[in-house]
Amino acid sequence: MNDNKPQVKLISKPENMLKTIYTACRTCYSADTPLNIYDKDVDEEKMLNLIKRVVGSGHYSTIEHIQVSFAISNISRACTHQLVRHRHMSFSQKSQRYVQEKGQFDYLIPHTIEKDEVLKAKFEDFMSEISKKYLEFVEAGIPAEDARAVLPNACSTSMVVSTNLRELIHVANLRLCTRAQYEIRMLIKAMCEALTEQEPWLKEYLVPKCERLGFCDEDKSCGRKPMLPNMAE
Repeated sequence: MNDNKPQVKLISKPENMLKTIYTACRTCYSADTPLNIYDKDVDEEKMLNLIKRVVGSGHYSTIEHIQVSFAISNISRACTHQLVRHRHMSFSQKSQRYVQEKGQFDYLIPHTIEKDEVLKAKFEDFMSEISKKYLEFVEAGIPAEDARAVLPNACSTSMVVSTNLRELIHVANLRLCTRAQYEIRMLIKAMCEALTEQEPWLKEYLVPKCERLGFCDEDKSCGRKPMLPNMAE
């Protein structure tokens, strides 16, 4: 078993993210060439104001030019099953087909189970039984790609994830919502923090969708923002 905290590191991003997005935004509304726009010295506040205005108007292609990559580990396969549903993202994940487990496999305990000592002990015992059954099959000559059928969603995994900025903002808007499942919420929070540590101006975009909309559009609300009248009925 591992500590339940996702391990996330930003491993790749454009050297001049802000200037790149500004150039894309300005190019759409200027007779000047992108090269000239990029080479000009522009005040950071001016760049941020233009980006906010353009992105705020729904012109999202301007932020699709930015690609970022993360090295991620200590997350469950239940979590990655949710993450890989998102579009415009690329994934390279540890394979249960080619990587054979040796001894007790690493796993994540859901936080709702972990806080109950009795249930936590039962969960750990069950993981131990699954591990023994997996090893029994492997030792009997069953290929790992077939023995893995008994492994649970709780199995720990690792992956490299790449995405453009538009999709990362979309994912953050959805998965930072308190209605999202806890583990993926913690993962996306860690990814956003890794990026905003280097690009703090992105903090206002990498937020739950209610922060950007000003209201909650879920069928149930945590109360953070008012619900739309038709959703509250």
